[in-house]
Amino acid sequence: MNNSVPNNFFSKLGRGVLAHRRLVVIIWVLLFLAGGVAAGKVVNRLSYNFATPGQPGYVASQKILRHFGNGGQNPPAIAVITGVDNANTATVLHALTTVAQQYPSIRFVDSFNAPRLDLLQHGDEVVYLFGGPPTSLAPSTVPNQITAGLSHDLPTLHVALTGEAQLASAGKSSGFGVLAETIIAGIGALAILAFVFASVLAIIPLVIAAVSILATFLILLGLSYLTSVAFVVEFLVSLIGLGIAIDYSLLIVTRWREERGNGLANRDAILMSMATAGRSVALSGITVAVGLLALIVLPVPLLRSTGIGGVLIPIISIAVVLTLLPVLLSLVGERLDWPHRKIAKGGSPAWHRIGTFITGHAWPSLIFAGVLIIVFALPIFSIRLGQDQAGSQSSSTPAARTYHALLRAGYTPGILSPMEVIEGPSQAAHVTSMVRSTPGIVGAAHPTGLSGTRSGLADVIAIPNVETVNSANFAPVNALDSLAQHHPSIIGVAGLGPNDLDSTNAIYGQTPLMLGIIAILTFVLLSTALKSVILAIKAVIVNLFSLAATFGILTWFWQSGHLSKLIFGIPATGAITFWIPISTFAFLFGLSMDYEVFILTRIREEYDVTKSTRTAIINGLSRTGKLVTSAALILFLAFASLASAPITDIRVLATGLGIGILVDATIIRGIAVPALIQLFGRLNWWIPSWWPHREASTTSSPLVDVSATH
Repeated sequence: MNNSVPNNFFSKLGRGVLAHRRLVVIIWVLLFLAGGVAAGKVVNRLSYNFATPGQPGYVASQKILRHFGNGGQNPPAIAVITGVDNANTATVLHALTTVAQQYPSIRFVDSFNAPRLDLLQHGDEVVYLFGGPPTSLAPSTVPNQITAGLSHDLPTLHVALTGEAQLASAGKSSGFGVLAETIIAGIGALAILAFVFASVLAIIPLVIAAVSILATFLILLGLSYLTSVAFVVEFLVSLIGLGIAIDYSLLIVTRWREERGNGLANRDAILMSMATAGRSVALSGITVAVGLLALIVLPVPLLRSTGIGGVLIPIISIAVVLTLLPVLLSLVGERLDWPHRKIAKGGSPAWHRIGTFITGHAWPSLIFAGVLIIVFALPIFSIRLGQDQAGSQSSSTPAARTYHALLRAGYTPGILSPMEVIEGPSQAAHVTSMVRSTPGIVGAAHPTGLSGTRSGLADVIAIPNVETVNSANFAPVNALDSLAQHHPSIIGVAGLGPNDLDSTNAIYGQTPLMLGIIAILTFVLLSTALKSVILAIKAVIVNLFSLAATFGILTWFWQSGHLSKLIFGIPATGAITFWIPISTFAFLFGLSMDYEVFILTRIREEYDVTKSTRTAIINGLSRTGKLVTSAALILFLAFASLASAPITDIRVLATGLGIGILVDATIIRGIAVPALIQLFGRLNWWIPSWWPHREASTTSSPLVDVSATH
């Protein structure tokens, strides 16, 4: 063994796994096989719960569900019967009564039991079909069955179906499944790895990724028996898991090849890679986990479970990369590194030139990057939080055509998002009158029979003048909430609008706490590992600017529709769904910090050897620039595959993550970060004397050329 291999925790771990190679392989093969079985079962245990416990809209919604078994925060499907007139009114009423008896779990509200709602206009009869909570991302098929039954009983009339869920899913039911998306991303990653390594060695990171993903699904299955796991985690584990595992493998394999090229024996090269790149991997993974774990402070089960499930991705990836990868390199690394390509001693010549230029023109480089970030970030000031407006859906689908026909018939866009105001039966008439006179409400009625009163609870249906799905259209919701606060007879207000308002308040009311947790923990981790206060502060602040630019582009891309129509065929959404920005922040903060860690740990290592900031920057970039851009491209391909999902919200999330990775790896890490380090000079390396002294953040290879000066 080479005596110059550092004797730190990671080199000791490397020695341990190499001493028990067979056991390590057996353990991960078993977990891989068990994970393959678990992956198929996890899908059936995912949660589609968008609840906001403790919020007023959620409390009212739960009360409605307990008494009526449907409605609440779940927007109704809408059956539209065209051609209703005085001659066939009795026939229509008989058909509705017959079908309603066949579907007792659905609450029918129409012009017959709620005449004051004006649900019959110009021959178009609107029938609200209030159903129970969703059990999948696809809308329930029961409304389609009801529509088919009405069509059968009313052969001379036209019956169609629309509604929020139908509009959101119409025309988007096809798409690649998670497995297909992962395979496509894997093929793209293999092409990039083949370019980077120019050898069969490219398959090793894919093997590591496959083991990591399936092992994560195994843990996820067990977790689903302890707590709810959000549906989005399935996509994230597969595709972000693929990108992270490959990125971490790429870092260690690249360092291993470098050390082999520097003359170290295979075992010593593995241990040196573990001592240096292995430490970077651990730090990067913990930083990603910190960002995701901070989601648990948000009082929204969907995001809490996303945070808990998401934390598994970097943690399992770290475990596989730091145990199985060294074993594979020891067993087959040298044989797979064929055809062998000599590693350039100074790293990438292109990135060496870039580093030289940026350090020689630090202020112009920083100003250039700053202007780009400001321009990209500007649209963030017009961001709206909520759900897609109906107008953002394709107008060529049956649900969209039905909705636009309703608008032409005189219905308001708010027909899609009725609200429910609950009170005691004796107060129903008085509450209905007050609701009807509330600003922003165009119709209100207390349906007769079981559609309006059950188990001592009365339910008044209110139709707003706008579709209450985002922060720009919450005025009717706020008006009804104010009415409820000033009139004790009103128990609560529920519906899609109140639920979206609750979600926005619940999430972003706790955002400062979440940001504080992430910033403090990240600062402590980086300052201790890098032995630099300035670099840690800079990393946190620069990350915030990177995220601002990402959200600005996301707003311009989707909310304003400048690229969503061109690329996805989807018009401007008018808003960004409330959970997407905070989820994007949590993931991107950690993922982008990966590249910060990759670059800074190598720059710190070079500085420890050369004691020259500029030389450290140039050498660090030449060694990590190609690695970071390749890693970012692999993650981008994973997000591009994720964007092929048939769900608009997943596409928006994938777009945000993909844009964020590209912006961060190029403008931020490729230009702004090295320029700032150059400008800070020796201040980069300052740390208080009382700061906990741990071993250096990185340890230089004994064969690094220390004679170069720039």
